[in-house]
Amino acid sequence: MISTEQVEALADRLHAAEANRQDTPSLADDHEFGIEEAYAIQAALIARREVRGERAVGVKLGFTSKAKMAQMGVSDVIVGRLTDAMRIADGADVDLSRFIHPKIEPEIAYRLSRDVDVDDPTTDIESCVDALAPALEIIDSRYRDFRFTYTDVVADNTSASAYAVGPWRPLEDVSNRAVKLRVGNTEVVGSTAAVLGNPVRALHALLDMCRRRRIPLRAGQVVLAGAATAAATLTAGFAECRVAGIGSVSVKGRA
Repeated sequence: MISTEQVEALADRLHAAEANRQDTPSLADDHEFGIEEAYAIQAALIARREVRGERAVGVKLGFTSKAKMAQMGVSDVIVGRLTDAMRIADGADVDLSRFIHPKIEPEIAYRLSRDVDVDDPTTDIESCVDALAPALEIIDSRYRDFRFTYTDVVADNTSASAYAVGPWRPLEDVSNRAVKLRVGNTEVVGSTAAVLGNPVRALHALLDMCRRRRIPLRAGQVVLAGAATAAATLTAGFAECRVAGIGSVSVKGRA
């Protein structure tokens, strides 16, 4: 267990690492803390972003593949927050100097059409969504050598750093669509089925986590359902996510 003062101090440490583009050793190297404290650190970290003028625009899910859950020895997804400063326009340039060691992942994004009552056990999360789109998420762990524990990554806002969303389209079944991630000359192929077997299941997992962690879900917010392939290192040049039948989204890394 760690104190409230330690929660604030560790949030300061992660905030400084992100702001200065300087990695930091795992928090778990010298602090023992559980998942409750990890989400408290995450909340304190987001509060610091809000103080500097950022606002919440969505949430993201992590550990949505069975392989990743097994690797980390957990059975729950994890949730992070997205802010407006993380948003990148489809096709826009991305200044790589703003990151420490960025990686990029292809995802399915959902858009919330109304506020979600996370406390109501009868809430139908699917009825609160009105569109989906292909998406790219740039993850950038603030930890040295991408070395972290389960609680470390939650505290670090699940490595959230930036994201881009392609054209929105009406909801449809995307339970097993081919996904291609291209970064420069590297291509990674996968399926939307890697996201809990069906990306829509991520919405139900999200509702449960937001209920437990007191994370609000508001109309207009974006939900990133989780990676459909392994992440690739983001380098200078073109990066694209293409989902069969859904479309594509891209960014251009700039050194």
